[in-house]
Amino acid sequence: MIVVAGEALIDLVPQGTGALAALRPALGGGPYNTAVALGRLGSPTAFCSRVSYDAFGEALLDRLRETGVDLAPVQRGSEPTTLAVASVDAEGSAAYSFYVEGTADRLFSVPASLPSGTRAVSFGTCSLVLEPGASAYEELLRRTAARGVFTALDPNVRAGLIADPDAYRARFESWLPSVTLLKLSAEDAEWLGGTPRQWLAAGPAAVVVTRGGAGLAAYTRDGGEYTVPGERVDVVDTIGAGDTVNAALLHGLAQRDALSASAVAALGAEGWRGLLGFAARAAAVTCSRAGAEPPYAHEVAG
Repeated sequence: MIVVAGEALIDLVPQGTGALAALRPALGGGPYNTAVALGRLGSPTAFCSRVSYDAFGEALLDRLRETGVDLAPVQRGSEPTTLAVASVDAEGSAAYSFYVEGTADRLFSVPASLPSGTRAVSFGTCSLVLEPGASAYEELLRRTAARGVFTALDPNVRAGLIADPDAYRARFESWLPSVTLLKLSAEDAEWLGGTPRQWLAAGPAAVVVTRGGAGLAAYTRDGGEYTVPGERVDVVDTIGAGDTVNAALLHGLAQRDALSASAVAALGAEGWRGLLGFAARAAAVTCSRAGAEPPYAHEVAG
C-alpha cells in the first residue's frame, strides 16, 4: 500500500484567452493527482486527506473510488472545497491562484494510524503550507519516517501561497532528514535556492529533478547522477505532469521492491534509467491531454 497525504481541490481551467474566459472545473491538487495516477498504474493506494461534503468533494472522492483508491484515511468536513484558478501559457505551462480561506483540507488532523501494509507515504504541495493542516501533515511525515516507512516529498512550490519564503525554505530543510525520496521541478529547485547535493547531505537517499521537455535527472548519495530525455509529445497542457512523475517513481520503485533507502541506493545506472524513462513516458501521456489525466498502466507499458 502506498499512502498519499495531502490536499484535493478543484482546478478552474480557462477554456479560452483573456481574464473573462470560461472556466471548466477539473479535479485536482498535487497529492490527489498522485493518488489517481498511482491507482491507474495499478499500485494499491490510499488517500489521506480532509475532503468537503460539498458537491466538489463528492466528485473528488468518486474519481478516487473509480480508480480503486482506498478512502479509509479520508477525513470529512462541512467547509467548502479549495479552488485553484489556472492560467495556461502558449507552451501549455500552468500557473495558479488559490481560494483557500476556510476550506476543508486546511483542518486536516494527524490520523491515529495508517492502513495496514503501508510501505510508503507521499507528501507535498499546498498541504505543507497552509496551517493548521500543514503542521499536522508535517507531524505525520516525521512519525512515518521514525517508524522506518519510506517517505516521498514533492514540495511543488506555489509561491503565491507562501507568505514568508525564508521561513518556508527553513522549514523545507527541516523536513529533509525525514525524507527518503525528494522529487521536485527545476523551477522548485531554483526557488528553494539549494542543490541536489546539498539536499542529499541532509537526509534523502535520492533526489529527482524534472526539467520539463528536457527530461529528468536523479542524484544519489553515492555521487551517482542519471539522466533521461523527455518524451516527444504534442503538449496540450502540463497540468498534473509533475504529479504523474511522482506517482510513476513510486510505482516503479514498488515494482522493483525498492521502497527503502538501501534499495534505492542499490538501483544503479540501469535501474535508475529504466525508472526515469518510465516516469518520462507517463508524464508525456498526461501532457498530451487537457487537465490532470494521468495514464493507465497499458498506456505506458514497455
